Amino acid sequence: MKTNKKNLILVALLNLFFAQAQTVSSGPPEPPLGKRWVLNPDFSDEFNGRALDTTKWYDHHPTWKGREPGIFLPSQVSVKDGFLQIKGEKLKKDTIIKAYGKELKYNIAGGAVVSKKAVLFGYYESRIKAAATTMSATFWFSSPGHKGQKDCDNYSLEWDIHESIGRGGDFKGNFFAYGMHSNSHYWYTDCNKEKHDYRAAVINFNNPEVSSARFHVYGGWWRDEQTASYYYNNSEPKHQKFYDKVSGKPFDQPMHMRLVSETYPYPWIELPNDAELADPTKNVVYYDWVRGYKLVDVNDANTGAKNDPTVKLFDESIMFHSATIDLSSATVLKIPLAYKALEDREIYLKLWDANGTKIVETKFIAYAGYANLEYELKLDKILEAKAGYSLLAKIRPLNVEKPTDIDSSTLIININDTKTAKNLTSKKKKTNK
Repeated sequence: MKTNKKNLILVALLNLFFAQAQTVSSGPPEPPLGKRWVLNPDFSDEFNGRALDTTKWYDHHPTWKGREPGIFLPSQVSVKDGFLQIKGEKLKKDTIIKAYGKELKYNIAGGAVVSKKAVLFGYYESRIKAAATTMSATFWFSSPGHKGQKDCDNYSLEWDIHESIGRGGDFKGNFFAYGMHSNSHYWYTDCNKEKHDYRAAVINFNNPEVSSARFHVYGGWWRDEQTASYYYNNSEPKHQKFYDKVSGKPFDQPMHMRLVSETYPYPWIELPNDAELADPTKNVVYYDWVRGYKLVDVNDANTGAKNDPTVKLFDESIMFHSATIDLSSATVLKIPLAYKALEDREIYLKLWDANGTKIVETKFIAYAGYANLEYELKLDKILEAKAGYSLLAKIRPLNVEKPTDIDSSTLIININDTKTAKNLTSKKKKTNK
């Protein structure tokens, strides 16, 4: 039996494609002290089924038909091969729809997937490969209208974690095909019924390669009513302060998540041509997964939102923030540490001195998620003021008689004499005076 050379090339390309898609997520950033990131299942999907999960998602935009000439159609949305796929295609004939008090003309099919629930704050990320056309690959949130601070005004919100297209061209928005682009809009209608698009400073991450060349991870942390941070692959974050001239805390309402492929008419972008819309190797946006995380207290068991431990959100680990730490002599040592756990785990701690003599050992439950905490290690006596105490930390399976370590880390603790520490503090106070 002869092997078709073209088939071998196609198989090799598909293997490379799927290998790209299976890379481990960058995961959420370090949580605030005393908090833990846990998966928010209402805004998370691995898209490993055979159809869209209609308990979480709409296969259309409930309140928007699409930007002309691109219409959102459920027929363009599918889940297969481990991806959410949104296909752009040329319609066989023009479609006229009456909406918003006017007639809209459509001749290109796109798609939108929208969360059924709304959420306030959190970290969200998606791994996306844009279509190699000028149709968009977007990941954003928005809310409907809300009453303003006056009886006669109103506002709505839009938070764009990422917007892109898959190829460049001779148009103003050519840069949109490269890197990551993040915006926030405070849509305000004043008492004179005049509408305003108030935006914060745009956040951009540069990449010379078009976004359709491979998968990228786009993340956004909606921190509070005033600020957000953005994450592109494994790069350092960039931060944004929302427009706050109308309201001091503008982003104060829950929003719905939206995964959308739409058209951008010229001169901003140009419409996709018929050839690329007919090419199945170019006309599909791939969403490998989308994940939402919420902050809970470190000791909150969070039994109502367990994640699937078979989904590798991150590498399980235990971490100290530095190699050494200076502490005052006391019967309770406050130890800062962080851990990542796919399911509930046990953390084992053992402290010994420079001679290898064990001082104390203990263990506690580490609830699933990414946690940042300060653990109070209790001692039977005050330690001598000297350097060289070692604290070993291990993360391992819970309720196992002879557990195998998943990860470990060691911290060197230098103990300062209490009297010396008090004298130093007193001297500092006198100097400051």
